[in-house]
This record gives sequence, structure tokens and C-alpha cells, in this order.
Amino acid sequence: MQELDAVIKKIGFTWPQGFHSDAMNVGIKADKLDFGWLVSEVPASAAGVYTTNQFQAAPTKLTKETINNGHQLQAVVMNSGNANSCTGPQGEANAKQVQEQTASKLGLDSSMVAVASTGIIGKQLPMAKIEAGISKLQLTDSTKITEAVLTTDTHAKTISIELNLGGKNIIISGFCKGSGMIHPNMATMLGFVTTDANVDADYLQSLLIDETNQTFNQITVDGDTSTNDMVVIMANGMAGNSEINQNNEDKAIFESGLKSVMTYLAKQIAEDGEGATKLVEVNVNSALNQLEAQEVAKEIVGSSLVKAMLFGEDANWGRIMDAIGKTDAHLDVTGVSVWLNGIQLVEQSQPVDGIDLEAARKSLATHNVVIDVDLGAGNASGTAWGCDLTYKYVQINAAYE
Repeated sequence: MQELDAVIKKIGFTWPQGFHSDAMNVGIKADKLDFGWLVSEVPASAAGVYTTNQFQAAPTKLTKETINNGHQLQAVVMNSGNANSCTGPQGEANAKQVQEQTASKLGLDSSMVAVASTGIIGKQLPMAKIEAGISKLQLTDSTKITEAVLTTDTHAKTISIELNLGGKNIIISGFCKGSGMIHPNMATMLGFVTTDANVDADYLQSLLIDETNQTFNQITVDGDTSTNDMVVIMANGMAGNSEINQNNEDKAIFESGLKSVMTYLAKQIAEDGEGATKLVEVNVNSALNQLEAQEVAKEIVGSSLVKAMLFGEDANWGRIMDAIGKTDAHLDVTGVSVWLNGIQLVEQSQPVDGIDLEAARKSLATHNVVIDVDLGAGNASGTAWGCDLTYKYVQINAAYE
């Protein structure tokens, strides 16, 4: 098999073959893009993962039902500024109406259209504005839809990569939104991945679940989950490669490509956390199993005390130890080690002799912070990403409308 780095390369953001989009302002927001769609020329294998919040929003429920019904899609219509969540039977009817009107505009069955919303909870969608917007949407090569899904985000989050599968060049492109209420299983995030690869739908669903658990489900900004989160992937097969499935020899390349896209987007969300000044990566090694490694990594990066410590550029490693000990993970209580930006602070669960706290403090002036932990319990590892906790975060959420 070809070396992965020889067949995977990052390129400028673009849509894969056969995908088109459009976006506009329909008046949900005062003066920003707030509505649009993403459309494939042909039916695409589809997979999705969704929030575990019990108050799952109407569009999220509808999209889950739609994808689970046949694991095929041809379009996603989406809006920001209004979550259509906690809106009762009327909200469900509105989501269905958006789906049906979009399908009618495209000449599709409604079962081929997914719906996504994000924004303020508890308000009914302005259906007259949305209906007018649907009538004006076109099939273009614009990438403005990546901006139309944003809420408190400071910028669009996008990536495209090119792979070689069996002699065929294929593209995987992804974009997402997310800045606050980020503690996925999932969080106030929407993620959309498109590819022109030919991929078996059942395999795609299984793969998306696995990769989400290692990427989007390993980020946290504030420990809160949303009612609207979802990640949807569409693979339309227009690149003409042999179908990627559990038995295809090229599946490792596709899996690596998808993981790189999702990892990049997850880190973009963590870095753009509301009010954040630092991107924090926690790597946990020597865990009993991967699940426990991921649990510990996410507990550390999600700790308010650790996050505040990093914002204050304080090397108080005891807060990291507290976070580790809060978990149920197996560990050697006399053999844990901790590094902060490569500087070892803890060895055998005690401060390192001659510990250089001043050097550790100075290292925290950088934008990127890396915490490494060795649990001394096994051979597994896991990673999580997050950000610091700042005054700005409180300001944004105290005044959010």
C-alpha cells in the first residue's frame, strides 16, 4: 500500500465533484448570512451522529430519522440565528416544512433532504422569511454556506484534502461551526463533510461514529452540550473509485483522510472557544485502554480550574492532578507523571526535584499549550482539545441574545 503521506495532501477549500451550495441573509439575523444549502448532483451515501442532549431539537430529530431511513441524502438545508429547539409540535412541523419546500425546489423526494439549525432556543422559525429564501437559493460554487452557519464563532472553519484511491483523485471537504456550549456527545456544533469518493453507506456510518469519538467528542470549551448538534457526511461517488467498504484495500487511506479532516475541524472549534486565548491539547499515555485515556484527557482539558490556571499563565500542576484523580480510570497512584509544554513537573506523583516553575510559567505565554500525562497503567493513549477560560467567555454568555 502507498505511504499515506504520499496520497493525502491539504488543498485550498473547495467542493468535491458534484457538490454545490448557496447562502444568503433571509432576515433571521440583522445583517449576516443566516441561511443556505449544500446540494449533491446525485444521491450520496450519508451518515450522521447527533447530540445526546435529551432536548433534541426538531431539525436534529428530523435529520436523524431521515438518514436512518435510507442512509442516502442529496441536500442539507441549514440556518443560523434560530435553533428551532424547545418549540413543540409547531417547531417539528416547521422543520418538516423546510425539508419539503427544499425538496420541492430541487425536484427531490423529501427523504433526500436533511435540515440543520443553530442559534437561540425557544423561538419559532420565521417561516415566511425561510420560504422566501428557499425560492431564491441557487446551485453555485460559492463557499458562503461555511459562514452562514456561524453564531458566536469568530471565523469560518474549513478544510479540504485530496487523496489518491486506486488511481483516482478524490476530495474530502469539511466545515463546521462551534464556539460555545462545547462538550460534545455532542456540543453546539454543526459539522458537514462532503466527498466525491464512492463509499458504502453502512461502512460510512460505522466509520463516522468511530472517528467522532476520537475527534469531535474529545473537545470541550465549557462543559455544556447543545440540543442541535450533529455531524453529517455525504459521499456521492462521482470520483469513480472502487467502492470503499470494510474489505476494500484502500480503506486505510480513506479512514486516515477522514480522520485528518475531522481532527482539524475539532481543533478549530476548541481554538475558537468563546473568549479563548489558547488552544490546549492534552495527551494521556500509558492508560489501561483507549477509553480511559480519552476520559482522563477530556477531564483535564474540561476542568474549570485547569482552564483558569492556563489563562492566568500559572503552572499550578496540582490542578492537573486533581482532574486526573476525579476520574475512575485505572492508574498508578504513586507513578503518575505530568509535563507542561515539555517541561516535566510531576514524577511518580510528586513534584520533580529542582522543578523549574518559572520556566513552565513562561511557556504558558504561547498560544498553544500541550499537557502530557503518563498514568503508568497500560499501553493505551488518548487526546483531547480545549481552551482556556477567560473573562471574555463570561461577558459573551452574559450578554448573548
